[in-house]
Amino acid sequence: MKKGQSLWTREELLLAINLYCKLPFGKLHRNNPEVVRLAELIGRTSNSVAYKLVNFASLNPSLQERGIKGAKNTSKLDREVWNQFTSNWNDLPYESEKLRSKFENSTLENIHQIDEAELPKEGRVREQIVKVRVNQSVFRRTVLAAYNSTCCITGIQIPALLVAGHIRPWGIDEKNRLNPRNGLAMNALHDKAFEAGILTITPDYVVRISSSVVGKEEVDYADDFFLKYNKAKIILPSRFLPDRGFLEYHYSERFIP
Repeated sequence: MKKGQSLWTREELLLAINLYCKLPFGKLHRNNPEVVRLAELIGRTSNSVAYKLVNFASLNPSLQERGIKGAKNTSKLDREVWNQFTSNWNDLPYESEKLRSKFENSTLENIHQIDEAELPKEGRVREQIVKVRVNQSVFRRTVLAAYNSTCCITGIQIPALLVAGHIRPWGIDEKNRLNPRNGLAMNALHDKAFEAGILTITPDYVVRISSSVVGKEEVDYADDFFLKYNKAKIILPSRFLPDRGFLEYHYSERFIP
Protein backbone atom coordinates (compact mmCIF):
# COMPACT_ATOMS: atom_id res chain seq x y z
CA MET A 1 0.00 0.00 0.00
CA LYS A 2 1.32 3.42 -0.99
CA LYS A 3 1.92 6.18 1.53
CA GLY A 4 -1.27 8.14 2.22
CA GLN A 5 -3.60 5.37 1.06
CA SER A 6 -6.13 3.88 3.47
CA LEU A 7 -7.06 0.23 3.70
CA TRP A 8 -10.25 -0.80 1.98
CA THR A 9 -13.14 -1.56 4.33
CA ARG A 10 -15.53 -4.50 4.02
CA GLU A 11 -18.33 -2.10 3.01
CA GLU A 12 -16.22 -0.63 0.22
CA LEU A 13 -15.27 -4.09 -1.00
CA LEU A 14 -18.91 -5.20 -1.05
CA LEU A 15 -19.71 -2.22 -3.25
CA ALA A 16 -16.75 -3.01 -5.49
CA ILE A 17 -17.58 -6.70 -5.94
CA ASN A 18 -21.19 -5.75 -6.63
CA LEU A 19 -19.96 -3.54 -9.48
CA TYR A 20 -17.49 -6.19 -10.66
CA CYS A 21 -20.38 -8.62 -11.15
CA LYS A 22 -22.45 -6.09 -13.10
CA LEU A 23 -19.86 -4.84 -15.57
CA PRO A 24 -18.76 -6.73 -18.69
CA PHE A 25 -15.17 -7.89 -18.33
CA GLY A 26 -13.85 -5.38 -20.86
CA LYS A 27 -15.31 -2.43 -18.96
CA LEU A 28 -13.44 -2.71 -15.66
CA HIS A 29 -11.41 0.42 -16.41
CA ARG A 30 -11.03 3.76 -14.66
CA ASN A 31 -12.84 5.77 -17.35
CA ASN A 32 -16.05 3.77 -17.11
CA PRO A 33 -18.72 6.17 -15.73
CA GLU A 34 -19.91 3.53 -13.26
CA VAL A 35 -16.38 3.08 -11.94
CA VAL A 36 -16.02 6.85 -11.65
CA ARG A 37 -19.34 7.09 -9.81
CA LEU A 38 -18.42 4.42 -7.26
CA ALA A 39 -15.08 6.14 -6.69
CA GLU A 40 -16.91 9.38 -5.94
CA LEU A 41 -19.27 7.67 -3.51
CA ILE A 42 -16.52 6.04 -1.43
CA GLY A 43 -13.94 8.81 -1.71
CA ARG A 44 -11.35 6.96 -3.76
CA THR A 45 -9.82 7.44 -7.18
CA SER A 46 -11.34 5.74 -10.19
CA ASN A 47 -7.95 4.14 -10.81
CA SER A 48 -8.06 2.62 -7.32
CA VAL A 49 -11.56 1.25 -7.87
CA ALA A 50 -10.65 -0.18 -11.28
CA TYR A 51 -7.60 -1.88 -9.80
CA LYS A 52 -9.76 -3.44 -7.09
CA LEU A 53 -12.14 -4.78 -9.75
CA VAL A 54 -9.19 -6.43 -11.48
CA ASN A 55 -8.15 -7.87 -8.11
CA PHE A 56 -11.53 -9.59 -7.90
CA ALA A 57 -11.07 -10.87 -11.44
CA SER A 58 -7.92 -12.66 -10.30
CA LEU A 59 -10.02 -14.58 -7.76
CA ASN A 60 -12.63 -15.74 -10.28
CA PRO A 61 -12.21 -19.50 -10.99
CA SER A 62 -13.92 -19.14 -14.36
CA LEU A 63 -11.24 -16.72 -15.52
CA GLN A 64 -8.50 -18.90 -14.08
CA GLU A 65 -9.85 -21.83 -16.13
CA ARG A 66 -9.43 -19.70 -19.25
CA GLY A 67 -5.90 -18.68 -18.30
CA ILE A 68 -6.84 -15.04 -17.67
CA LYS A 69 -4.97 -13.46 -14.79
CA GLY A 70 -5.82 -10.35 -12.83
CA ALA A 71 -3.74 -8.39 -10.34
CA LYS A 72 -1.61 -10.53 -8.06
CA ASN A 73 -1.61 -8.53 -4.84
CA THR A 74 -5.08 -9.26 -3.53
CA SER A 75 -5.50 -8.74 0.19
CA LYS A 76 -6.76 -11.19 2.77
CA LEU A 77 -9.95 -9.15 3.07
CA ASP A 78 -10.39 -9.19 -0.74
CA ARG A 79 -10.37 -12.99 -0.64
CA GLU A 80 -12.67 -13.14 2.38
CA VAL A 81 -15.25 -10.86 0.76
CA TRP A 82 -15.01 -12.77 -2.54
CA ASN A 83 -15.59 -16.10 -0.78
CA GLN A 84 -18.46 -14.74 1.30
CA PHE A 85 -20.14 -13.11 -1.70
CA THR A 86 -19.83 -16.05 -4.07
CA SER A 87 -20.94 -18.62 -1.50
CA ASN A 88 -24.07 -16.71 -0.49
CA TRP A 89 -25.75 -15.29 -3.60
CA ASN A 90 -29.09 -15.02 -1.82
CA ASP A 91 -27.95 -12.54 0.81
CA LEU A 92 -24.63 -10.83 0.04
CA PRO A 93 -25.61 -9.20 -3.28
CA TYR A 94 -28.73 -7.89 -1.55
CA GLU A 95 -26.64 -6.58 1.33
CA SER A 96 -24.40 -4.80 -1.16
CA GLU A 97 -27.43 -3.29 -2.90
CA LYS A 98 -28.68 -1.91 0.41
CA LEU A 99 -25.24 -0.44 1.01
CA ARG A 100 -25.29 1.19 -2.41
CA SER A 101 -28.68 2.78 -1.74
CA LYS A 102 -27.31 4.11 1.57
CA PHE A 103 -24.27 5.67 -0.15
CA GLU A 104 -26.53 7.11 -2.85
CA ASN A 105 -28.88 8.58 -0.20
CA SER A 106 -31.69 6.77 -1.98
CA THR A 107 -33.82 3.65 -1.55
CA LEU A 108 -33.78 0.22 -3.13
CA GLU A 109 -37.23 0.94 -4.53
CA ASN A 110 -35.97 4.04 -6.37
CA ILE A 111 -32.73 2.50 -7.60
CA HIS A 112 -34.46 -0.60 -8.95
CA GLN A 113 -37.56 1.27 -10.13
CA ILE A 114 -39.98 -0.80 -8.07
CA ASP A 115 -43.46 0.67 -8.30
CA GLU A 116 -44.70 1.67 -4.85
CA ALA A 117 -48.24 0.79 -5.97
CA GLU A 118 -47.17 -2.86 -6.15
CA LEU A 119 -45.93 -2.92 -2.54
CA PRO A 120 -47.54 -3.00 0.90
CA LYS A 121 -46.88 0.25 2.74
CA GLU A 122 -44.61 -1.40 5.30
CA GLY A 123 -43.77 -4.60 7.12
CA ARG A 124 -42.07 -7.92 6.52
CA VAL A 125 -44.01 -8.79 3.37
CA ARG A 126 -42.87 -5.55 1.74
CA GLU A 127 -39.25 -6.30 2.65
CA GLN A 128 -39.52 -9.80 1.21
CA ILE A 129 -41.01 -8.56 -2.06
CA VAL A 130 -38.34 -5.88 -2.42
CA LYS A 131 -35.58 -8.40 -1.73
CA VAL A 132 -36.89 -10.81 -4.38
CA ARG A 133 -37.22 -8.04 -6.97
CA VAL A 134 -33.76 -6.65 -6.22
CA ASN A 135 -32.13 -10.08 -6.31
CA GLN A 136 -33.81 -10.91 -9.63
CA SER A 137 -32.55 -7.62 -11.06
CA VAL A 138 -29.00 -8.28 -9.85
CA PHE A 139 -29.07 -11.85 -11.20
CA ARG A 140 -30.19 -10.67 -14.63
CA ARG A 141 -27.57 -7.94 -14.84
CA THR A 142 -24.80 -10.24 -13.59
CA VAL A 143 -25.62 -12.98 -16.09
CA LEU A 144 -26.00 -10.59 -19.03
CA ALA A 145 -22.74 -8.84 -18.09
CA ALA A 146 -20.95 -12.22 -17.97
CA TYR A 147 -22.16 -12.96 -21.52
CA ASN A 148 -21.57 -9.38 -22.69
CA SER A 149 -25.31 -9.13 -23.42
CA THR A 150 -25.00 -11.87 -26.04
CA CYS A 151 -27.27 -14.88 -26.51
CA CYS A 152 -25.07 -17.91 -25.88
CA ILE A 153 -26.72 -19.83 -28.73
CA THR A 154 -27.46 -17.36 -31.53
CA GLY A 155 -25.15 -14.45 -30.76
CA ILE A 156 -28.04 -11.98 -30.67
CA GLN A 157 -26.92 -8.83 -28.85
CA ILE A 158 -30.22 -7.08 -28.14
CA PRO A 159 -30.67 -7.01 -24.34
CA ALA A 160 -34.44 -6.48 -24.60
CA LEU A 161 -34.69 -9.89 -26.33
CA LEU A 162 -32.49 -11.73 -23.84
CA VAL A 163 -33.42 -13.73 -20.76
CA ALA A 164 -31.17 -14.59 -17.83
CA GLY A 165 -32.50 -18.13 -17.53
CA HIS A 166 -31.85 -20.76 -14.90
CA ILE A 167 -30.22 -24.13 -15.57
CA ARG A 168 -31.58 -25.69 -12.40
CA PRO A 169 -35.09 -24.22 -12.08
CA TRP A 170 -35.90 -21.52 -9.52
CA GLY A 171 -38.43 -23.75 -7.80
CA ILE A 172 -36.17 -26.73 -7.04
CA ASP A 173 -32.83 -25.20 -6.04
CA GLU A 174 -33.26 -22.35 -3.60
CA LYS A 175 -29.54 -22.19 -2.78
CA ASN A 176 -28.57 -21.55 -6.41
CA ARG A 177 -31.47 -19.39 -7.52
CA LEU A 178 -29.20 -16.36 -7.77
CA ASN A 179 -25.90 -18.07 -8.53
CA PRO A 180 -24.74 -16.70 -11.92
CA ARG A 181 -23.15 -20.09 -12.68
CA ASN A 182 -26.72 -21.35 -12.70
CA GLY A 183 -27.58 -18.79 -15.36
CA LEU A 184 -27.55 -18.65 -19.15
CA ALA A 185 -28.07 -15.63 -21.38
CA MET A 186 -30.43 -16.73 -24.13
CA ASN A 187 -33.03 -15.19 -26.40
CA ALA A 188 -36.58 -15.69 -25.18
CA LEU A 189 -37.42 -18.46 -27.69
CA HIS A 190 -34.46 -20.69 -26.85
CA ASP A 191 -34.86 -19.98 -23.14
CA LYS A 192 -38.42 -21.30 -23.39
CA ALA A 193 -37.21 -24.33 -25.37
CA PHE A 194 -34.55 -24.98 -22.71
CA GLU A 195 -37.17 -24.74 -19.98
CA ALA A 196 -39.40 -27.20 -21.86
CA GLY A 197 -36.57 -29.70 -22.40
CA ILE A 198 -36.62 -29.30 -26.19
CA LEU A 199 -33.11 -27.89 -26.08
CA THR A 200 -30.24 -28.55 -23.71
CA ILE A 201 -26.57 -27.71 -23.29
CA THR A 202 -24.25 -30.58 -22.40
CA PRO A 203 -21.55 -30.34 -19.72
CA ASP A 204 -19.12 -29.81 -22.62
CA TYR A 205 -21.07 -26.67 -23.59
CA VAL A 206 -22.60 -28.21 -26.73
CA VAL A 207 -26.18 -27.50 -27.83
CA ARG A 208 -28.43 -30.53 -28.30
CA ILE A 209 -31.87 -30.37 -29.88
CA SER A 210 -34.63 -32.86 -29.06
CA SER A 211 -35.51 -35.51 -31.65
CA SER A 212 -39.07 -34.17 -31.51
CA VAL A 213 -37.70 -31.20 -33.46
CA VAL A 214 -34.97 -33.03 -35.40
CA GLY A 215 -37.68 -35.10 -37.09
CA LYS A 216 -39.34 -32.02 -38.58
CA GLU A 217 -36.89 -31.25 -41.41
CA GLU A 218 -39.72 -30.37 -43.75
CA VAL A 219 -40.77 -27.48 -41.53
CA ASP A 220 -38.79 -24.31 -42.21
CA TYR A 221 -38.83 -23.04 -38.65
CA ALA A 222 -37.29 -26.27 -37.34
CA ASP A 223 -34.09 -25.65 -39.30
CA ASP A 224 -34.04 -21.88 -38.97
CA PHE A 225 -34.59 -21.74 -35.23
CA PHE A 226 -33.34 -25.09 -33.95
CA LEU A 227 -31.58 -27.59 -36.21
CA LYS A 228 -28.87 -25.17 -37.38
CA TYR A 229 -27.66 -24.96 -33.76
CA ASN A 230 -27.71 -28.69 -33.02
CA LYS A 231 -24.25 -29.87 -31.84
CA ALA A 232 -22.84 -26.34 -31.96
CA LYS A 233 -20.72 -24.96 -29.13
CA ILE A 234 -22.31 -22.19 -27.11
CA ILE A 235 -20.72 -18.76 -26.80
CA LEU A 236 -19.06 -18.92 -23.40
CA PRO A 237 -19.28 -16.08 -20.89
CA SER A 238 -16.24 -14.06 -19.92
CA ARG A 239 -16.74 -15.17 -16.31
CA PHE A 240 -19.09 -17.30 -14.20
CA LEU A 241 -18.95 -20.29 -16.56
CA PRO A 242 -22.09 -22.44 -16.39
CA ASP A 243 -21.60 -25.07 -13.72
CA ARG A 244 -21.02 -28.45 -15.40
CA GLY A 245 -22.95 -30.23 -12.67
CA PHE A 246 -25.99 -28.05 -13.29
CA LEU A 247 -25.74 -28.69 -17.04
CA GLU A 248 -25.45 -32.44 -16.43
CA TYR A 249 -28.63 -32.27 -14.37
CA HIS A 250 -30.54 -30.55 -17.18
CA TYR A 251 -29.11 -32.84 -19.86
CA SER A 252 -29.90 -36.05 -17.98
CA GLU A 253 -33.07 -35.09 -16.08
CA ARG A 254 -34.98 -32.48 -18.09
CA PHE A 255 -33.94 -32.88 -21.72
CA ILE A 256 -36.28 -34.81 -24.01
CA PRO A 257 -33.91 -36.90 -26.22
